[in-house]
Amino acid sequence: MDLASIIGLVVALVLVVFGIVSGDSGFAAMKNFMDAPSALITFGGAFACQLAANTMADFIGGLKSFTLILKTPAIDAVQIISKIIELSNTARKEGLLSLEEAAADLDDAFLKKGIMLVVDGTDPELVRGILETELYCTEDRHKARIGFWSDLGAGGPAFGMIGTLIGLVNMLQNLSDAAAIGPAMAVALLTTLYGSLLANWICTPVASKLKVDNDIEIQVKTIMIEGLLSIQAGENPRVIEEKLKSFLAPKDRPAGEGGDE
Repeated sequence: MDLASIIGLVVALVLVVFGIVSGDSGFAAMKNFMDAPSALITFGGAFACQLAANTMADFIGGLKSFTLILKTPAIDAVQIISKIIELSNTARKEGLLSLEEAAADLDDAFLKKGIMLVVDGTDPELVRGILETELYCTEDRHKARIGFWSDLGAGGPAFGMIGTLIGLVNMLQNLSDAAAIGPAMAVALLTTLYGSLLANWICTPVASKLKVDNDIEIQVKTIMIEGLLSIQAGENPRVIEEKLKSFLAPKDRPAGEGGDE
């Protein structure tokens, strides 16, 4: 569970509610910010346009990707580097074929696939090509999910403005009742508020978090590729360790584990 995302979304909502109820009316003011037609125009319009721009499967997949920001990424670069160094030591002592048994205990399908290609004696350039193709396809799928939330975030304020314009037109059609102008204007502005909330409270944080998770996964899989190719080339485990640690920021680099000579 990623507490940062949960805390951030909850605190943002609490601050908005606090701003509403901090006036003289208190919690009674909440009813002034609830209007079903405004919500329908803003949220319904934004999601309907996303549906029109995607297939049904992609639309549902985009909505489901929201849950990804609530999970802590399962992959860790430091752990992967340690595992690759362990594999390089095994290969140095017992040969590349010994990695097949080690691969059986791995949970990461990408790393396991790479190991089996190495064990099968696949040409190094072909190993790189196969793994990088999978890497690019993975990133493309991630970008589609990120784009879903970015586009939804753009559609929220747009439909909020459309709702506001509809409300203003209806208000201007009935200027004879001066007492109704204020409430009508308030309702018209609610769609803009809803659109801003959809974009800035939900869509922008989700898209940003998905991008961060994507960058982490791509970095880790790049480390895997370089590590496996180094093992296949028979490089010294110490050299492999230093090569892979260069992918990390200095503060994130593990202490030297040292490969067996």
